Amino acid sequence: MPPPPHAPPMLAAAAYLRDAASAMVQAGGDPAVLHAVLVKTASSSRAAYNLLLSRYPPPLSLPLLSRLPFRPTAASLTSALSSLSSSSPSSALPLLRRVLGASPALLADGPLSSLLRLMPPSLAPHVHALAFKLALSSSPYTASCLVTLYSRSGSPTSARRLFDEIPVPDRDPVCYSSTIVGLAQNGKYEEALSVFAGMRSVAVDSTMYALSGALRAAAGLAAMERTCGIHAHAVVVGLDGNVAVGTALVDAYGKAGVVDDAVKVFEGLGHERNLITWNAVLSVHAQQGDVQAVVEMFNRMVELGFAPDGLTFLAILTACSNAGAAPEAEFWLEAMRSKYNVKPSLEHYTCVVGAMARVGRLEDAESVARTMPCKPDVAVWRTLLTGCVVHRKVDMAKSMGQRLLDINPKDDSTYVMLANVYSSAGRKDEEAEAWIAMRDSGVRKEGGRSWIEVRGQVHVFVANERRHKQLLEIYDKLNELLQEVEKLGYKEADEGSWYHSERLALAYGLISGAVPSGKVLRIVKNLRICAHCHEFFKYASMAIDRVIVVRDVNRYHTIKKGACSCRDYW
Repeated sequence: MPPPPHAPPMLAAAAYLRDAASAMVQAGGDPAVLHAVLVKTASSSRAAYNLLLSRYPPPLSLPLLSRLPFRPTAASLTSALSSLSSSSPSSALPLLRRVLGASPALLADGPLSSLLRLMPPSLAPHVHALAFKLALSSSPYTASCLVTLYSRSGSPTSARRLFDEIPVPDRDPVCYSSTIVGLAQNGKYEEALSVFAGMRSVAVDSTMYALSGALRAAAGLAAMERTCGIHAHAVVVGLDGNVAVGTALVDAYGKAGVVDDAVKVFEGLGHERNLITWNAVLSVHAQQGDVQAVVEMFNRMVELGFAPDGLTFLAILTACSNAGAAPEAEFWLEAMRSKYNVKPSLEHYTCVVGAMARVGRLEDAESVARTMPCKPDVAVWRTLLTGCVVHRKVDMAKSMGQRLLDINPKDDSTYVMLANVYSSAGRKDEEAEAWIAMRDSGVRKEGGRSWIEVRGQVHVFVANERRHKQLLEIYDKLNELLQEVEKLGYKEADEGSWYHSERLALAYGLISGAVPSGKVLRIVKNLRICAHCHEFFKYASMAIDRVIVVRDVNRYHTIKKGACSCRDYW
């Protein structure tokens, strides 16, 4: 701003120099020039000094804070902290101690929230206590930062409790966004979606962060209806073209197994697509084991000038693993090293091991595991054990199982798979030994859960469910299905698997009427679907003439007319 007309010439010149130097710094110039002008002209302009504090690195801005020509304010501290955030986060805790010792009154909402963004997550309870003492713990800015800090420390319950303590009228888009994202990142999918619904009910503006977090939660539940609802809301608020929201939509539709909709969103992003978006759509095809689609997408991506990274090749190798395309997996592992100069990680080698194990090349797969440059982990040996179980290589399965138990003696899935492979080979004594060893080790099998989304609500089932309000109807429908598949030639001797959680979810999907005839039934299971239920679902798909998509812990199973996309390997 120019000086008033009546200002003395010397003052006018000083103000001119100050404003010119400030403009230069704002344009990216050297802040030392502004500092020199302020000192030489004996200026006490708060705006100019705050600009200087924000542009100086911490070693210069923090000492300057104590030598200002005026009493420092909260705005001054906030300016100094703005440079700290990008260049020296390790200074945050010492600075907090320094401010508390010198002038705690400076810790208003703005400066404290700036400091909280830089704190180690382990300090969340301590800085929360400080914020409480300063009467700032329910302030939107500080509370939002504390929610993020608790979420990063793996304490979503504390994050949610803190959010609930913020008065509803004070909750702004940042409060909602940080809570939704934090809950989704910690696997609290239903809670994240509940907070998102609450945000919409009080008409708080949606941000790309809130939408992306809600979509991450919907993806974790494989909840297609919720994904569609969030997508519609994104269109209404004009954020469907945002690349972060679009990428989250691609992922959410892909996790629900709706490949066509995921690709449609991806194509709609046009020139906004970045490498993360490309990797997301590659992963969608990879989850289905569609090697051809993944490679075609990869070639398009490279032609457009995107440089593939480790996640890109992980998608390609995942597709090869899911499809059992062992030669292709070997080719791409070598190509990423030699042609694209991307160093393979343990996850890449695990995919190659999986592709080989799937087609019965178990010795080759074990050779890769033993000779790769990284130390094999649980995932590698479990992949080999799964191949041994499917191909009934009992002795090799025993060896792989022992490796897993050496790493984690409490791994329930290892005992179960060993017992299953012994049972299929008729080695009853060894099967019994596996169950006894599991019992003696104090290991209990993880409880299976399956869920199905009906009218936007996720219904969760356990084996032999006893709590659902439509229990009798569900069991009646399942018993009817058991009779129908028996007519088609599938009779199950093991009554213990009749009422597994995924079958109850299927029965509920059929009686609910929410999934119209001819539409796909989508079920998610937290564990590997057992062989009995997998076979049952193949016959059930013929009995009800419907496509059934099951997403278990290993992969997607698209079951249609008695055949599964996994080709009976999972």
